[in-house]
Amino acid sequence: MARTVRFHEYGGPDVLRLEDVPVGDPGPGEVLVRVEAIGINRAEVLFRGGDYIERVRAFPAGLGAEAAGTVEAAGPDVTGLEPGAEISVIPAFSMNDHAVYAERAIVPASAVLRRPDGLDAVAGAAVWMPYVTAYGALLEVAGLRAGDTVVVTAASSSVGIAALQIAGRIGARAIATTRTDAKRDTLLRAGASEVVVTGRENVADRTLDLTGGRGAELVFDAVAGPGVRDLGRAVAPGGTLLLYGALSGEPTPYPGFDLGMPALNMRTYTLFEITTDPGRLRRAEAFVTSGLRTGALRPLVDRVFPLDEIADAHRHMEAGGQVGKIVVTV
Repeated sequence: MARTVRFHEYGGPDVLRLEDVPVGDPGPGEVLVRVEAIGINRAEVLFRGGDYIERVRAFPAGLGAEAAGTVEAAGPDVTGLEPGAEISVIPAFSMNDHAVYAERAIVPASAVLRRPDGLDAVAGAAVWMPYVTAYGALLEVAGLRAGDTVVVTAASSSVGIAALQIAGRIGARAIATTRTDAKRDTLLRAGASEVVVTGRENVADRTLDLTGGRGAELVFDAVAGPGVRDLGRAVAPGGTLLLYGALSGEPTPYPGFDLGMPALNMRTYTLFEITTDPGRLRRAEAFVTSGLRTGALRPLVDRVFPLDEIADAHRHMEAGGQVGKIVVTV
């Protein structure tokens, strides 16, 4: 048995319950993990509320796809993940099939990465989703290069912070957006070259001004909704508007642009494009590990909650005031 977070109906944080649930043994291609820390992601908030890209197949349902801990047992045909290995679990599976909001969890071995030396469990639960998401978008998909400009919306999120650092590491210029001045200095310290405060500045106008009228080679957008019309004006000719989130909660006009605008590419993107592709994941792991080793990539933890305060962790996520990653310890 293991204490496990489950929910029996869609709803707010109050539907989350800590229950004793049988764990069982890992099957072929699976490992049993003793969980030490859990990375909280907006995907879980959406899944809990019935607003995620997939619905719950059956209640009660589990949650969570990112964690750090140690391997307790490996299933048949699993090699290289011996008991006692310090690992991180990355989002590479459906929460309908596996869930890591628990003391112990069975997950696919393909979703497990060894933790680099010196990375503790809290940092190990804060690294992979943000940095692999940002790496995949900026480098694998958009092909961002030294000298390019990227606009990062909702830049105080864990993915936003990762994108700022990755852009800086490759010699690109990162323009961060945030709603108020409260996070401006923090974003500059995190790696932003410039910060646009959307409560009093227009993103497209400021981007064009900062780039001498050219625009940004990439806009990495977590907000979507009607604002993409204006973001399209911020994209350089031939550049890309990449949508990876929907924080606005409003419909997104697609294509939503007028003929005669400079040519741009607009596409959606999810982390699974990287984590379910062995080649891309191998490159992402190497990039992130080397960045951690040199200090170029520095995971930022906003706040740590204990497991029995999981509902409060979700409330903190929904409040939107965090800068970096929310982590729950077990």
